[in-house]
Amino acid sequence: MSAGLPLLVTRADPGGARTVARARAMGLDAHHLPLFAARPLSWRAPDPAGFDALLLTSAQAARLGGEDLAKLSALPVHAVGAVTAAAAEAAGLRVVAVGEADGQQLLDAMTSARIRRILWLTGRDRSALDPRGAAMIALACYAVDPVPPPAEWDRLIARPAVLSVHSARGAARLADLAGPARGHLALAAIGPTAAAAAGEGWSDVAVAARPEDAALLAQARFLCHKGAQMGSFES
Repeated sequence: MSAGLPLLVTRADPGGARTVARARAMGLDAHHLPLFAARPLSWRAPDPAGFDALLLTSAQAARLGGEDLAKLSALPVHAVGAVTAAAAEAAGLRVVAVGEADGQQLLDAMTSARIRRILWLTGRDRSALDPRGAAMIALACYAVDPVPPPAEWDRLIARPAVLSVHSARGAARLADLAGPARGHLALAAIGPTAAAAAGEGWSDVAVAARPEDAALLAQARFLCHKGAQMGSFES
């Protein structure tokens, strides 16, 4: 294992376990501390003839969407990030565009291309997106619910460490749970929205260049080694 600071991965499974495996393969001292659990919701796919495209902002929609996803296979998919795109393709959907930033930027690109009728397959709890005049319907097919912090949580955040966060909602909960420990904890965020939701007071913050695990872990590795070299983080 690396001599760097520990990395605490708070992402829900199945993504969390994969993030931890990738981090350990990079030599990081990664610990899985999920603060949420994902589950499918009951939903029905609408008639795809009423839409021009399907928007996916999370891989969980493709992973947990269930059998009704097949009814939407005729719609071209616009996905945020390569992981979401891969999950969509694994579910039998056809990806035509992959956004490199966040859902709003991808939606802006869609409306600029005159895609006017959009089905957004998403989670029950989600950030707001501005459809810029397009007719967009948000349909929840999964939920990500808070779970109690794992038993190791208090022990692991009592000392300097790096925490990874994959969503704005996760970042807000992380900030609440960390409390004053933020002063000696660093944050690696999947994007600027997640970083902003975490608030201030962290010892250091790094934002992934793209909304992908590889980019996030590159920033986490930087923070882990930086913290070890400095002995502790400086504000």
